[in-house]
Amino acid sequence: MKNIEEINRDSVKKILAKRKIPEFFSGDTIKVGVRIVEGKRERIQYFEGVCIAKKNRDINSSFTVRKISFGEGVERTFALYSPIIGSLKVVRSGQVKRAKLYYLRNRKGKSARISEKIKKSIGIDISKQIDEIETVKETAVTENQTAAELKKEDLKKEKATKDKDAAPKEDLKKKELRTEKK
Repeated sequence: MKNIEEINRDSVKKILAKRKIPEFFSGDTIKVGVRIVEGKRERIQYFEGVCIAKKNRDINSSFTVRKISFGEGVERTFALYSPIIGSLKVVRSGQVKRAKLYYLRNRKGKSARISEKIKKSIGIDISKQIDEIETVKETAVTENQTAAELKKEDLKKEKATKDKDAAPKEDLKKKELRTEKK
């Protein structure tokens, strides 16, 4: 016999298999595409604002989004796994120290701003390195050459360009010496 919790977990897995829900937290600016049915027609209306609260409770998970519309604060609570939500996109990631941002209700203007979380990358981006390595491997396979041969060719090209650059410089130095001696 299954518990209610197990049934809820199974239903969440089924929903996640059908559509992808991005990872977001309170303080993030998100854009929620809400399905609206008008008679026989169905359309998507976007609700963009700051996520002020998120509740993780399996199938009962929900989040609250707050935006300012025509000078009035508007809050809307959505069920995370509801079929009403057409799309969910994280526009901006906010840096906050609290899980619930209800204090934003009392604030207006600049005091209601949330600083953006900056994702720093130190050095070279790893994903770019992997792409470069894969392209080198693909070219080697298509031309039936090994990586060592490619490196040798690159070294030869570098030496050739250095020799071309070095020759005119030496000629200039010799000419300068001759003019100084005269």
